[in-house]
Amino acid sequence: MAFFGFGKKKEQAAQESAKPVETVAPADEPAQDTQEDEKKKGLFSRLWQGLSKTRTNVAGRMDELIEATEEIDDDFFEDLIDILIMSDMGVRTSDRIIEELKKRIDEQKITDARKAREILKDILKEIMNQPRKPLKWPMVMMVVGVNGVGKTTTIGKLALRFKDARHSVVLAAADTFRAAAADQLEIWADRAQVPLVRHAEGADPAAVVFDGIKKAQSTEADLLIVDTAGRLHNKKNLMEELRKISRIIAREYEGAEVRTLLVIDATTGQNGLAQAREFSEVADVSGIVLTKLDGTAKGGIAVAIMEELKLPVLYIGVGEGIEDLQAFDADAFVEAIF
Repeated sequence: MAFFGFGKKKEQAAQESAKPVETVAPADEPAQDTQEDEKKKGLFSRLWQGLSKTRTNVAGRMDELIEATEEIDDDFFEDLIDILIMSDMGVRTSDRIIEELKKRIDEQKITDARKAREILKDILKEIMNQPRKPLKWPMVMMVVGVNGVGKTTTIGKLALRFKDARHSVVLAAADTFRAAAADQLEIWADRAQVPLVRHAEGADPAAVVFDGIKKAQSTEADLLIVDTAGRLHNKKNLMEELRKISRIIAREYEGAEVRTLLVIDATTGQNGLAQAREFSEVADVSGIVLTKLDGTAKGGIAVAIMEELKLPVLYIGVGEGIEDLQAFDADAFVEAIF
């Protein structure tokens, strides 16, 4: 995996004792490189492990197909599209990918199925390298998603990530409808050692956001993360609630960058794509957080979301640990499933 720069610099076998000054500077640089390499290895290792079910489903079947392929023909493409659909990329996205693959194979006069595999990887990376806005402070991050997708846990992990990156964070428990939602968030706030603004159960979510803004302003926080109610059964109510919150942010927090993150459970497959489509209709979604990828053999849903909705996946969850919520990297993702 040369792309990730995992190679370690070799240390010198012997050092001249007569020149102790020369041993200091060279020793410092490899140590820093080694720490960075080890961190990258650790992150990729967790990604690799988290996508093991998807890798078995996609790459395993593809390798079997390649071994059985003597020439690239219609049967090859039909079998390949079945593999993509089974990985939850969806019929429409899979059709588009295969059409592009056919085009490139024809243009490059490819006859080796292994080369076709590499071209397919390139196509997937291009789809998943969606442009994303640079971070801008101060920021309000509204987190939306249906109940059960891991929204509260994601907020806690995001708070820890930004805190570790030396950003000051405030949490606002604006999901006042689900019992114990604020209690769960308070556990994460304590863990991350960041302030939490909460009201009583059933309170007006907009009032919580108002107080959250005042707290963020008074402490000069970089980031206010807002937990919202996970309701989609009544889109009209949800739309009105989000609009009300947005009006308060615009009025009370002038100059703040506003982002809306949609959390989707990868194990729900095409249902997750339907959720993304519906939330996009009622909210200005900035990007996706895809959770529970370690629990599915169908991680292709990430490709479907990015291809059909043109929304970037910003973070992915590949386990329960804090380090298992990772910033999305298209190249690393594709390499891990192949």
